[in-house]
This record gives sequence, C-alpha cells and structure tokens, in this order.
Amino acid sequence: MAWIVVVAVVALFWLGLYGPNISFSTLRSRYAMTDSRYLELSNGITVHYRDCGVPDRPVVLLLHGYGDSYTSWEGWVDTLGAHFRLLVLDLPGHGLTEAPSGCLLSSRTFLQVIQEFVTALGIGRFSLVGNSMGGGLSWLYASTYPERVQGLVLVDAAGWPLPPPEKLPIAFRILQYRLGRWLLARIDNKPLIVQGLRGIVHDPSLITSALVARWSALQRAPGHREILMSAAPTSFVSASPQLLQAIIAPTLVVHGEADSLIPPEHGRMFVEHIRGAKWLSYPKVGHLPQIEIPEQSARDVLRFLMETGGGQ
Repeated sequence: MAWIVVVAVVALFWLGLYGPNISFSTLRSRYAMTDSRYLELSNGITVHYRDCGVPDRPVVLLLHGYGDSYTSWEGWVDTLGAHFRLLVLDLPGHGLTEAPSGCLLSSRTFLQVIQEFVTALGIGRFSLVGNSMGGGLSWLYASTYPERVQGLVLVDAAGWPLPPPEKLPIAFRILQYRLGRWLLARIDNKPLIVQGLRGIVHDPSLITSALVARWSALQRAPGHREILMSAAPTSFVSASPQLLQAIIAPTLVVHGEADSLIPPEHGRMFVEHIRGAKWLSYPKVGHLPQIEIPEQSARDVLRFLMETGGGQ
C-alpha cells in the first residue's frame, strides 16, 4: 500500500497545499468562548477548556477525538449543562491548548494531562465522556484511576484494532505511514479533512464548510500538526480484557451503526468486557453521534448520567 503515500505526496504538493501556522492569538479571537479557561500544567502544557453548566453540580468531563476539539460537544452543552458542571477539554495538539516542542501523541502523556487537570481544579470524582480517541482515553483513565470515575460514557470509542487500511478513508490510510504523517504536518489538510469526515458519518451533508474550516484552522495552531503526526492514531490505545475489567464505574457504550471507522462490533466488545456496561446504538448514524444527532444522543446520555452521576 506504499504507493498510496507516493501518489498522495505528489498530488498534494502539485495542488500547492502548503499551510503555514495560524497564531494562537488569532485562533482564540475566532474560536474561544466567554467561558473559555486556561490552566498551565507542570509539563509546560497550557490546556484550554470550557467551564460551563451549573458550577455547584457534579462534574462531567468531555474528551474529543483525534484531530477534533472542544467544539465537537457544542450540541450537548445546553442539555447536559442544565444539570451538571461541564468541563470540555482540548487535548494537547488540539483546539486552543498549547504544548511545548517535543510533546507527542501519547496515551501516557494525555492521561497525565487529564489527571493533573482534574487534580488542579480540586475535582474528586467525576463522570467521563469520550468520543473516538477521547473514548479510548476515557476507558483507559477509568481503568487506571477507577476510584475517580463516577460514570463512564464511551462514544464510538477507540481501543481495538481498526479495519484493514484499504477499508479506511484515504486520510486514515496516509496516517499509517511515517512519510504520510511527515507530509500532513506541513500542509493545510482541508481536502483530506473533508474526505475523512464525510467518509465516517452517515449523512455527508452534515460536514459543512464552516465545520471543515474550523477543523483545518485549529489544526494549524503552532505545534499541533507535529503532535498529531508524531504517531499513528491507530497505535494510541490498545484495549484488553484485563484493562477493562478494572473499570468499576457504571458504563454506557454508545455507537453509530453506520460507523465505517470503528465498527459497532468494537463497541459490543467493550460491553462484553466492562462489568455491567449498557449498550446503546443508533441506526443511520456514523462515527460522530454528538454531531450527527446531537439532541437525541445528548438526551440519552443525560438520562444515563442522571442515574449514575448525581445530576439534578
């Protein structure tokens, strides 16, 4: 499959897709919210997060997927925020979070970020919700720090080996190769973002030009592309029955039945290995239920969190 990378390299350079960085000050002026907050951690990472909802209610932490940002959860904020305090985090290499040179796409690093983040904010137990890569981080955190997690929601979560490369969108095929990642760290990836996102949702019309422009711009923050391309996202987390059996939090596994990136069978494997986990799937929904059917999926997750997370 190496020929795919060669063709992609030639084609993308021919199209002249070199994309310079966009400064954090510019990106903040475009995308920061009135409830945006910034917290400097001991490893030099300054995390951006939204602190919204009801301040004195139980906490729900939301984690986005690979290449995404805190904006992924916009369709859930009003519904969940009426009953919980929401912390909507940008992981290193994503959104408006700044990371020093040398930061890598690493589950260990990201896990340390989450742990230091909640500790610095004085949060004891909380509910954890994650999509895709963020879902992989969520079950890994719940396995590593089981006593901290009050409720767990895995939305099309990563963890099991993906389908063969030839069955993936071309953007994800290119990411399997070091040369491909080197190239993607230096260009404006907007055409591949369009192709990649439209290939993993059921209704491609939901991937609007505004959504793509935001994804592309935020990925061009200084240092982001280097982090995103520092490792293949398929190697980020690896689930096992032993790890999942350490999870004690009530768990809801949510999955789009039309997800072509992480098949529903992977979600059912989480249900099989996490004690007492509940299963919820949606027909005609792909990899991003929070974007594809925000109202319905938010209501369903709210119902679960109200039962497990102490919301009012």
